[in-house]
Amino acid sequence: MIEPSHFKQGMRRLAAGVSVITTVEDGHPHGFVATSVTSVAAEPTPTLLVCVNRDVSCHDVIDKSGAFCVNLLAEPEMELAKAFSSAALRHMRFSTHEWRTLATGAPALMGALASFDCKLDGKVTVHSHSIFLGKVVAIHLPETPLQPLIYAGGRFDTLGSGVAGAMQARG
Repeated sequence: MIEPSHFKQGMRRLAAGVSVITTVEDGHPHGFVATSVTSVAAEPTPTLLVCVNRDVSCHDVIDKSGAFCVNLLAEPEMELAKAFSSAALRHMRFSTHEWRTLATGAPALMGALASFDCKLDGKVTVHSHSIFLGKVVAIHLPETPLQPLIYAGGRFDTLGSGVAGAMQARG
């Protein structure tokens, strides 16, 4: 049997883009950091999936609201990623950056690489997580291309430094 901690150590070696998943309930924004975001299909309907631990406070809010926005973070958003991954910094999450709504009412980060506003299109429960399928109903793309923020080696990183830089140099 594989120990969960051993599995987690192995998965930390997989570099992944960092996203802030947002939703709204009774006019109040909610959000968390996720690295498990995947494109499912572009046709006939653009669809994304997000894996969410059922213990995350946003899990039930996404389920009830039927909407979420996937905000792909750029390198300059490392501090924002830290705020969204820390309960102690929860009060700062929506106060330091420009947020707007697109179609569903879920907050879209204007400084993101891309924001995909989604209507919940399905849910699959697998052990401790739910896989939320989102039908993309609106997209915000900035005019200026940016570099992605990534998560590798158990920490946030950029393509030009640290773990990711070493991985890129070997690639």
